[in-house]
Amino acid sequence: MDNKIVIEDYNPAWPQGFNELKLTIETALPNLFLSIEHVGSTSVPGLSAKPIIDLDIVIEDSSLFAQVSKNLEKLGYYYEGNLGIEGREAFARSNQYVPWIENNRVWMEHHLYVCPKDSKELKRHLAFRDYLQENPRAAYDYEQLKRKLAASEKDRVAYTAGKGDFVNSILRSILKE
Repeated sequence: MDNKIVIEDYNPAWPQGFNELKLTIETALPNLFLSIEHVGSTSVPGLSAKPIIDLDIVIEDSSLFAQVSKNLEKLGYYYEGNLGIEGREAFARSNQYVPWIENNRVWMEHHLYVCPKDSKELKRHLAFRDYLQENPRAAYDYEQLKRKLAASEKDRVAYTAGKGDFVNSILRSILKE
């Protein structure tokens, strides 16, 4: 299995892919969510990224999680737990056709999370996205770091860890953590 990290130039198809996923998921979750947010690097116009869309489904509170999870399972997602991050429940896809719809569409790779609206991790995702969208210099610096790490690190764990100081320093400054 090839674990090489690939950073691609910004692709305007990323927000389009997000919007198509969002519409499909919204249809499957009537009255169960507050919003579906495009987070991660693909949500920042002009920013190079791994071509993987990150979506956060925002729910009122954890009392809705069981029904949301059940509806996502009908689309072909399966629950992975919080993967060690409180306030962010992860879902994976059972195959490339997830979310399942009538025409057996192959979807862009994506990560799907469910977060209650008061989740600290949701707040971090949105704050970092918004900061990069509003600060082109920071987005450029982040892109350069990601490209360097992708070229030097052998796996995603090391790649992600290598971004930690940059991300956390920004979040500390804007969230006063």
